[in-house]
Amino acid sequence: MSGTREKKNQLLLLISVFVIATCGLIYELIAGTLASYLLGDSVTQFSVIIGIYLFSMGIGSYLSKFFRTNLLVWFIQIEILVGVVGGISSTLLFFSFEHASGFHIILYSLIVLTGTLVGLEIPLLMRILKDEFDFSELVSKVFTFDYIGALFASILFPLFMVPYLGLLKTSFLFGLLNVMVAIILCFTFESIKYLSFLRIQAIVAAFLLLIGFVFAEQIQSYSETITLGENIIFSKSSPYQRIIVTSEKGVTKLYLNNNLQFSSADEYRYHEALVHPGLSRIKEPSRVLILGGGDGFAVREVLKYPTVSSITLVDLDSAVTSIFRQSDFLSALNSGALNSPRLKVINTDAFRWLKENSETYDFIVIDFPDPSNFSVGKLYTTSFYKEVRKALAPGASFVVQSTSPYMARKSFWCVNNTIAATGFKTMPYHVYVPSFGEWGYVMAFDTLAAKSYYIPQQLKFYDEARYAEMTTFPKDMAYEPTEINKLNNQILIHYFEDEWGRVQ
Repeated sequence: MSGTREKKNQLLLLISVFVIATCGLIYELIAGTLASYLLGDSVTQFSVIIGIYLFSMGIGSYLSKFFRTNLLVWFIQIEILVGVVGGISSTLLFFSFEHASGFHIILYSLIVLTGTLVGLEIPLLMRILKDEFDFSELVSKVFTFDYIGALFASILFPLFMVPYLGLLKTSFLFGLLNVMVAIILCFTFESIKYLSFLRIQAIVAAFLLLIGFVFAEQIQSYSETITLGENIIFSKSSPYQRIIVTSEKGVTKLYLNNNLQFSSADEYRYHEALVHPGLSRIKEPSRVLILGGGDGFAVREVLKYPTVSSITLVDLDSAVTSIFRQSDFLSALNSGALNSPRLKVINTDAFRWLKENSETYDFIVIDFPDPSNFSVGKLYTTSFYKEVRKALAPGASFVVQSTSPYMARKSFWCVNNTIAATGFKTMPYHVYVPSFGEWGYVMAFDTLAAKSYYIPQQLKFYDEARYAEMTTFPKDMAYEPTEINKLNNQILIHYFEDEWGRVQ
């Protein structure tokens, strides 16, 4: 009987390794994702955080040699601490971002603390089990469970945790999982020292983390309301981004990863300038492609052309297109454009879709987010624009939203120069949008009509007179030579980070 119990205890401790690896990697991924959301530049954030986390695990492994007695007690105590620190980490980061001047210090301190605690656990566990297995079997079993846990976490996090639970709930859930391991160990190994003290700690920690899990949505909404200073009417975490819609004093705004995408007070200026200077110069356009623009505003503008018989919208995030199609309040903003029988919506990666596409279009609208990271930056490269060319019908043209030529002058002209390097003639232009300031676009074509064939009458802002103003650049936004943005260098990302980093 005792032999059976010993085997069960050994298995329980090995399962603890699996939990440690899974939870540890989840905390690391949460920190990297949050840093990307709040600070931008996902490659830099993940690289730095992974490096610091692994270094901290090394510190923990080194410190483990100083734990000489009561190893199981220490292991349980550390498991509780890991659960609490990891569980509340995302909440601390959300609240500290807006209110703490040393956000980076808080971020890296949490990573160091979590990594050190996780780094302590595996060496302690190996020493606890050293008399149960010979050395080679011990190393084999421990690291097998460790690596399987890491794989499990890396698959679970993007496919299930982020889209269905969100970052705060995920953090509390895995913190609770760590503490539950501690509770199970406390009630399994009843002969260890300080048992009552450990049990009380573990149960209190589990209770607090459970409360955090239950009220995670309210906590996140409260922190986002404080950060944005606006009334949040919708919030959701998709597999790709955090989506927030606010409504304050009759003005509705969309934020993706805390970055403003539009304000209903002036979005018409942005979208009319995006669509009409180019589309109005196509004689009787029939087929239009929109890449990005999941809010439906660009579709709304294209639908104002009676000759357009079909519009294809390709947007990565189905969560965005769904809320702007299904919500009566939000669909009213785009005049129900996403429910038009002339529209076909495809939710997939635009680059991949273009490679597989065999159709051609009279006009293409490219309305992606700013190139703040490499995953978006690939959509501003020569490789991407070569794919766009294949989708253009004879005499067709396209337009690209191209960030601010005032705030990010080099970034803007890099987009223009990259398109020109692909063989297109370009017409850069800009417009003042109160919510964003001066904003830029680049129209690309082989030939372009000198004047518009047709401009819808119901526009609020754009007319032919505006075109001359928009294509004229003052000295502080004038042309600058830049490097070309390619897949293997993505120089645009560096321009963008440098320029916007100086004004934020």
